[in-house]
Amino acid sequence: MNKKQRKVLIRIIVSSVMTVGFLFVPVSGIAKFALFIIPYLIIGYDILRKAALGIVHGEVFDENFLMAIATVGAIVLGEYVEGTAVMLFYQIGELFQSYAVGKSRKNITELMDIRPDYANIEENGEIIRTDPDEVVTGTVIIVRPGEKIPIDGVVKEGSSTVNTSALTGESVPRSVHEGDEVISGCVNISGVLRIETTREFDESTVSKIIELVENSSMKKSKSENFITRFARYYTPAVCIGAFLLAVIPPLFAVITGGDAAWTKWLIRALTILVISCPCALVISIPLSFFGGIGGASAQGILVKGSNYLEALSKVKYVVCDKTGTLTKGVFEVTHVEPEGWITREELIQYAAHAESYSNHPISKSIKEAYGSETDNSIVSGVDEIGGHGVEALVDGVKVAAGNVRLMKRIGVEYKVPDKVGTEIHVAVDGKYAGYIIISDVIKENAREAVAGLKAAGVKQVVMLTGDAGKAAESVAKEIGVDVVKSELLPEDKVKEVESLLAVKGSNERLAFVGDGINDAPVLSRADIGIAMGALGSDAAIEAADIVLMDDNPAKIADAMKISVKTIRIVRQNIVFALAVKLICLALGAVGFVNMWWAIFADVGVMVIAVLNATRALYHRKNKDR
Repeated sequence: MNKKQRKVLIRIIVSSVMTVGFLFVPVSGIAKFALFIIPYLIIGYDILRKAALGIVHGEVFDENFLMAIATVGAIVLGEYVEGTAVMLFYQIGELFQSYAVGKSRKNITELMDIRPDYANIEENGEIIRTDPDEVVTGTVIIVRPGEKIPIDGVVKEGSSTVNTSALTGESVPRSVHEGDEVISGCVNISGVLRIETTREFDESTVSKIIELVENSSMKKSKSENFITRFARYYTPAVCIGAFLLAVIPPLFAVITGGDAAWTKWLIRALTILVISCPCALVISIPLSFFGGIGGASAQGILVKGSNYLEALSKVKYVVCDKTGTLTKGVFEVTHVEPEGWITREELIQYAAHAESYSNHPISKSIKEAYGSETDNSIVSGVDEIGGHGVEALVDGVKVAAGNVRLMKRIGVEYKVPDKVGTEIHVAVDGKYAGYIIISDVIKENAREAVAGLKAAGVKQVVMLTGDAGKAAESVAKEIGVDVVKSELLPEDKVKEVESLLAVKGSNERLAFVGDGINDAPVLSRADIGIAMGALGSDAAIEAADIVLMDDNPAKIADAMKISVKTIRIVRQNIVFALAVKLICLALGAVGFVNMWWAIFADVGVMVIAVLNATRALYHRKNKDR
């Protein structure tokens, strides 16, 4: 409990003791008013002040105005105990709500507590702690066991294991050695690391993630926008209704010759004002989404806004990229088939040199199969053709290495491999030289991911890939996807997604899952873009609406479960709060509900709704994962 909350608690205790004590003082009239106005002002002066400021600033119709009018009206009518009690219980409800929201924020802060407090720099043989914001790129920092890595960089000296749980939600240590890239937010477990920073703190992974989570509340869901609009019209309408209730029945009684009973109808109107306060909805709905986003963050699922969390519950089509999403993207050469006029070694040599300037995983696997450093001095005229392959001059010889489309493009007859895998066909000086088969490793949890999506209500799981048909069909069959589209160019993937968007229902959503680097156009075209975060890939965080920090596709189903649970809690709160208030409003208008019931309809409903909202923060992990 913070200092402000403690002050409110003291005021509540003092006001409660005084109110109860004054009940036994045998006074009436002005003396009774003088006694009860003291605990009333102690507990309610800040509400009265906020109501007055709201009127001055033109923001009249809020909960402070309702409480002020209702309680001041009760005091004026001589209902001193009721007026003070309403303000007292309202403040108790506000204190509880403040504590609950603070607790939720604290839990999320702890779950996302990845911001390092300092960076160690060695100067004149001494280690000095420095603010990470002051460390410039290229500085060598020292990270000792138990400390957080403060800034992204490359290990220059030492080896260790690092705990990535703050980023991924899974406490799976990762070994790092000299030359390995490391990212901020991870905890060094064993050895001392000397790391050369590759960027400034503001651009580091930890800063981007913290900013993402902090800004997630900026993008509101439809439910939150509805409640905001609802409260804008609801509160003035209730105030007008209460005014009419206080005036019309007495006037009608006067006209018809009956007893006006102004006090009775005024008390009923004031009761209506207390009941109508929309706190339960205005507070609990954003808190539910805040809790859902926080619960997802704890599992390494970063959601950029409440709108995306809400949309996840409606996902019926999931389109996945293959490489790096359903497979590890770890390629290795499994078969080499040269033509009779060229040797196996020469075929790999030509292909490796043609691919020498590419960082694509397939290119790296060919260079690794070559087994030696490529001589870039003999490579020139490199032309990388998107979705096809690469052409280059290798020691004066024109080499083309790529897929079937590239062979067709240059007019070379090729052979159809009988092996399953990614096919790299090679032509030398316009003559077919053979093919290389490269196999990708399917992720262990890929099958579980597809099964989880179907269990979550997804109608169709589609896999899109630029890979050859045989390799794509083999992966699709093994993991159980419904539809596979192979040999696609990047623009073809966008067209496939657009065709699915055209056939889906108006209340259905389509999610695309990719690596966030090569799939940015498709990620942005889908209703929801989900990226494999690669432990904080900048491109993934920028391109996608949701980022899976540990590249585990099975967490898509987890994210959908969190979304469904959050939406269920939101709907429960909306239905419960409105139902109770409408019933109490109707009963209050006819005199069956007094001020004490009004307190329950306001404070009680708010407390129950807030308690229910905090459930969204907690989500049980799949223990089998």
